[in-house]
Amino acid sequence: MALELSLQLTRGSFSLQVEGQWPTRGVTALFGRSGTGKTTLLRCIAGLERLPARVVFDGTVWQDATRFVPAHRRSIGYVFQEPSLFPHYDVRGNLEYGLKRQAPAQRRIQMDEAVRLLGLESLLAYRPQQLSGGQRQRVAIARALLASPRLLLMDEPVSSLDEISKSEILPRLEQLRDALDIPIVYVSHALVEVMRLADELVLLDAGRVRAAGPLRTLLTRADLPLGDFDQPGTVLEGEIAEHDAQYHLSYVAVSGGRLVLSLQALPPGHRVRVRIDARDVSLALQPPRETSISNILPGVVLDLRADGDPAQTIVRVRIGGDVLLARITRRSAVQLGIAEGTAVYAQIKSVALTES
Repeated sequence: MALELSLQLTRGSFSLQVEGQWPTRGVTALFGRSGTGKTTLLRCIAGLERLPARVVFDGTVWQDATRFVPAHRRSIGYVFQEPSLFPHYDVRGNLEYGLKRQAPAQRRIQMDEAVRLLGLESLLAYRPQQLSGGQRQRVAIARALLASPRLLLMDEPVSSLDEISKSEILPRLEQLRDALDIPIVYVSHALVEVMRLADELVLLDAGRVRAAGPLRTLLTRADLPLGDFDQPGTVLEGEIAEHDAQYHLSYVAVSGGRLVLSLQALPPGHRVRVRIDARDVSLALQPPRETSISNILPGVVLDLRADGDPAQTIVRVRIGGDVLLARITRRSAVQLGIAEGTAVYAQIKSVALTES
């Protein structure tokens, strides 16, 4: 499948020009700072605004100069920033509304599966006003899924939630990404969310597509401004190598060595993704000794680039076949003589695992 977009829009001083064709597999993140046109682009894909655009999904023309397929005929599910649930229905009634949008013979997602994926078993008899913000958003996502969409659009679905609610809902989004064969276009301005969920990345900057491609590649490209965001980092792919039951640890093999994590309930050989934030990586010139940090990988510095904080710098380090980002102080870089070609040891304080 592919999503083809061509859009040119001017509203006052704002201009949005997008041209491209992106694979629709897994999660494609529309990422950029606020005001770059992410939501406008998503609403155009959905058919919620009739804009001067060409939209083609999986070979079907949804919109061009002569035709316009309305939103209800595009077979999309749309999750807004704020969940719009029917207050006079309980959770089950809201979910059944989504289910009825699709004829029984064409339903690819059943009620029980959506309830399980979003963890709604104990909430079915509740009214929306009895739910927390995170619970309401989980209901909204499940309702969108029950329409059995060919494409799921999500507009910053966790941006209005507190940190506890985010920590509850993001694992659910990971589960549905892995369990369902439904492509997702996910809008966000939070790099941590994108690193956790996305497979493909479309970087919007001032109403233009600055870059588009696999997340892992774009995260570490030296010519892109991703390092300027609050929490830049890297996503590596690997597999569970073995478990250490005595110390409750698991080992993940990546191209540059092995990473140590808390014990995972996954079998050896299982493919996984690991997220490493640049702020959790420090650098040493010699193999560290007598340290509590378990993850230490040898590498070579590719280059250094400026950080949004003038006291910091971003160092790109080649680790095996991957590139790792380290955020260190400029003073440390000078004192250690870190430059292109320097052999270093990356000390990784924290690794977050995401199933691949």
